[in-house]
Amino acid sequence: MANEQARESTGFVRGLGRWDATMVVAGSMIGSGIFIVSADIARLTGSAGGLLAVWVITGLLTIAAALAYGELAGMMPKAGGQYVYLREAYSPLWGFLYGWTLFLVIQTGTIAAVAVGFARFLGVLFPSISPTAWIVEPIHLSEGYALSLSVQQLVGIVMIVVLTYMNTRGLALAKTIQNVFTSAKTLALFGLIAVGLFLGANAGAIEANFTSWWTPQNAVAMTPGFAFLPTLTVENGWIGLGVALAVAQVGSLFSSDAWNNIGFAADEVKDARKNIAFAMATGTILVIALYLLANLAYLVTLPLAEIQSAPDDRVATAALRAIFGDVGATIMAIFIVISTFGCNNGLILAGSRVYYAMARDRLFFRSCGELNSKSVPAVGLWLQCLWACALVLPRTIQRDSANVVSYGNLYSSLLDYVVFAVLLFYVLTIAGVFVLRFKQPNAERPYKAWGYPLVPAAYVVLATGMMLVLIGYKTQMTWPGLVIVLTGIPVYAVWRRSAAA
Repeated sequence: MANEQARESTGFVRGLGRWDATMVVAGSMIGSGIFIVSADIARLTGSAGGLLAVWVITGLLTIAAALAYGELAGMMPKAGGQYVYLREAYSPLWGFLYGWTLFLVIQTGTIAAVAVGFARFLGVLFPSISPTAWIVEPIHLSEGYALSLSVQQLVGIVMIVVLTYMNTRGLALAKTIQNVFTSAKTLALFGLIAVGLFLGANAGAIEANFTSWWTPQNAVAMTPGFAFLPTLTVENGWIGLGVALAVAQVGSLFSSDAWNNIGFAADEVKDARKNIAFAMATGTILVIALYLLANLAYLVTLPLAEIQSAPDDRVATAALRAIFGDVGATIMAIFIVISTFGCNNGLILAGSRVYYAMARDRLFFRSCGELNSKSVPAVGLWLQCLWACALVLPRTIQRDSANVVSYGNLYSSLLDYVVFAVLLFYVLTIAGVFVLRFKQPNAERPYKAWGYPLVPAAYVVLATGMMLVLIGYKTQMTWPGLVIVLTGIPVYAVWRRSAAA
């Protein structure tokens, strides 16, 4: 009865309180990245100081962005979140390009990646869930790509379908799943940190990592995409260190992403004008603090060289193995299974609300703009499910020096490509705070961006600088991301023409 009373003219039910909204923020952020990406960051920065510096920079950027988004969320507490902010600040085209990229890769690709991560670590507990236990053996489409269905892929697909179905049953069930799993994985991450800091701390690792805090070791070279730029490592002074810190943000920013997802479901948040800003700020601060402590736990448990060379980059697993022996791998697998399940629930819940907003603007499939009897956009949920499952199937073909074939995942490449695009949309959205202050000076702003104009401006400058570094030193990763975004322009033209007909 309470939910029915909370139902508004939009048809949505305002069933997410302040705690629930914060759980969506934290739960969508914490996936499997924090347990893995520190290995690559350590290789790029080459020092314990560099590893922590990357996470500090990511934390400051993420928190600054969340504080700025709070103003936009308070002004426009509507389903669609960032899509709506970009639409109002610039034009419907910019909103659509974000929503299109979100559907094509950002949200669905992340859902696919998290689902296979879930299946991969479930395979540690149940070895029959194997990436080479073929149901459909790889069908080579070209020299570089194939299609396959393994038991591991099937488990990932089943996870996506099950969570999608649960989300179609209404907000109350989805909220319960989110709260339970986010609480569980937050406690698990606390446990990992406590174990690392108090049980895993050893004099050898501490001496190796903290007596030579900034001394580079085994740092990989960063090769530019343009001939006029030099190949650099952190040993090339401040320029090398600055480039390494920027390039290493790819992993840490991806691990810290999705904090903005609660804005997508604004029509379902109670007192959204205040609670979304609170949830974004509180959730990001909580998660960033946990991430910093987790990396500190890695550094007191493992020498940097072991972090850099952790098998399959599973740093957290290596840390627990150093403390508990082989059982550490099992403990870590359980942590990540819980974490990825809760993460995907939040991503699946939020993403469909963007397609709903686009459809209501007649810029997406009309049926995605309708709610089912449970007051959720079921068609959008199932369409998202279908495309995310499809992204699980394609494989990249890799050959070693002996011409032995192995298979990667297409979505991994797609996610690498769109990191630049995600950063671009963040910059545009935060710049939108300035634009809307000019365009709508008298609009109601229950919450104003903290530190305005200095903090939002600093974010725009720093993030733009990072994008320029990525263009120079991650060239092969940046231009495909821009191509993916630009494919939305002709699609937008088609939908606009259809809407006008």
